[in-house]
Amino acid sequence: MKFSIQAVTPLSYFKSLVGAEGHFPLLEAAASIAQDEEPQLDIQDVLATCDALLVRLKRRVKSEADPMRKLSVLNQFFYTDLGFSGNANNFYAPENSYVNEVLQSRRGIPISIAVIWLELAQALGLKAEGVSFPGHFLVKVTLPEGLVVLDPLTGESLGLDNLAERLAPFRPILGDSSDIDTPLGLFLQPAQPREILSRMLRNLKEIFSSQEDWPRLIGVLDRLIVLNPLALDEKRDRGLAFIELGQVQEARDDLLQYVMARPDASDVAEIQKRLASLQN
Repeated sequence: MKFSIQAVTPLSYFKSLVGAEGHFPLLEAAASIAQDEEPQLDIQDVLATCDALLVRLKRRVKSEADPMRKLSVLNQFFYTDLGFSGNANNFYAPENSYVNEVLQSRRGIPISIAVIWLELAQALGLKAEGVSFPGHFLVKVTLPEGLVVLDPLTGESLGLDNLAERLAPFRPILGDSSDIDTPLGLFLQPAQPREILSRMLRNLKEIFSSQEDWPRLIGVLDRLIVLNPLALDEKRDRGLAFIELGQVQEARDDLLQYVMARPDASDVAEIQKRLASLQN
């Protein structure tokens, strides 16, 4: 009997984490994104670092503490004692999306800091969830007293007026131009792990696209396609990146899938031209 042993790659490891249709380990999957930069990164070390923070945090929370008290202790520990905050000096640096880097520097962007905060909050038994709010990822906690929405960069509680003010610039972009605006609550729905990972990866996609860093962009698009196999726009964009690297066959495969599945897309004529150019 012959056994086939295949090496575990960063992408295959990521696929094993997110392949299930239901829930999957968000922190582990988010941490694994950094393996594109550091293939030898030990994800278990990253998880152990977070576990060590949780041990320290639980020492500060009395067993009989109510949810409001737990939230207060968590935010004191996370923002004041540990000093997690936004990376104001280099907000668009790729490392702001790498959980291992954020744990070390205590600096990041809203969504990467939120992933760590959510891990601690949920381990305390809080009903904490991410919110894929336009422009700025948020977190929310359902307490007996009501819903609390927080800015993950600061732990600041956001009232309805503040949330409405933050949302206002995005309403026209989102096509919300009706006389009766979409209720604010619809923008506060909980973000599922797949949605959170997609947003993290699209942040990196935007960075690497703007830098024309095609190899790193393709790495991110590979993960987006694993995460959302039906995301044809990501296949189109990967095909265009392959063209930049001169990888003709890979480009042709992706772009053909796009035009065959999306014959009525507004850009299909342009993509067909790009395909035709690959024949020459």
